[in-house]
Amino acid sequence: MSDYARTDLALEGVGERVVEGITRTKRGKCFDITEIVIESDEHGRPFGKPKGRYITMERNELAITGEDFVEAASELAAELKQLIPEGGVLVAGLGNSQITPDALGPKTASMIFATRHLNDELPEAEEFSGLREISVISAGVLGQTGIESAEILYAICKRIKPKAIIAVDALACSDASRLGTTIQICDSGISPGSGVQNKRTELSYKSMGIPVIAVGVPTVVDMHTIIEGLTGSREGLRLPNMMVTPRNIDRLIDKSSKLLSIGINCALLPKFSPEDFESLV
Repeated sequence: MSDYARTDLALEGVGERVVEGITRTKRGKCFDITEIVIESDEHGRPFGKPKGRYITMERNELAITGEDFVEAASELAAELKQLIPEGGVLVAGLGNSQITPDALGPKTASMIFATRHLNDELPEAEEFSGLREISVISAGVLGQTGIESAEILYAICKRIKPKAIIAVDALACSDASRLGTTIQICDSGISPGSGVQNKRTELSYKSMGIPVIAVGVPTVVDMHTIIEGLTGSREGLRLPNMMVTPRNIDRLIDKSSKLLSIGINCALLPKFSPEDFESLV
């Protein structure tokens, strides 16, 4: 198994290596932001990552309130805006709402402000005129529906024809300190479950025919990775493996999904403020 197969984070896969075809830049106020640009699939192949922009946003924790929350949501929205094309967008919450560490996508989607229906339903409401068309779906997982998420989203896109998909999903990391402290945004799409060795059909421009912006927060880490990191030895790899999640995972999902939802809402509907959306969720 590749050393990079147990994390969804490009920052952990690439690390601090100086590699041809991969650039790294730093910025950020509320977050420590690292943007990694992989120029081609060939350059990203050793790290298990396709061509694309990978923006990692880190801070001590995502459970924040007050002015810090508004600043964090605004900075997240600004980073997202760079990747989202003009036109209608489908926001897809990936994952299983019945399993807490995997509920980030559905919970975030439940707080996205859908607008696609408003012109027909409320044609005289001036405050809703000119808004970007936003549709929202939580498709469940293969074990619940018998249908791949990619198949569901492809069928929806054929019907409503959005210009892009924003896919929100829980991620896996290799460094336990990034659980609930890190957001990754990328324009290369996502392969749901890849970080936990349960890879499903990818969501990407190649499979969907439109840009797919993936947004996620690490909620689980591989136990073998923890043991190897603590001991420096691979002896523990002979033990049965499992995915480990923080004991405060309920709070982590609640706070992370609120931050992601308001960041996405503000990126898509800039005429409204984080405070406007915070009052609605």
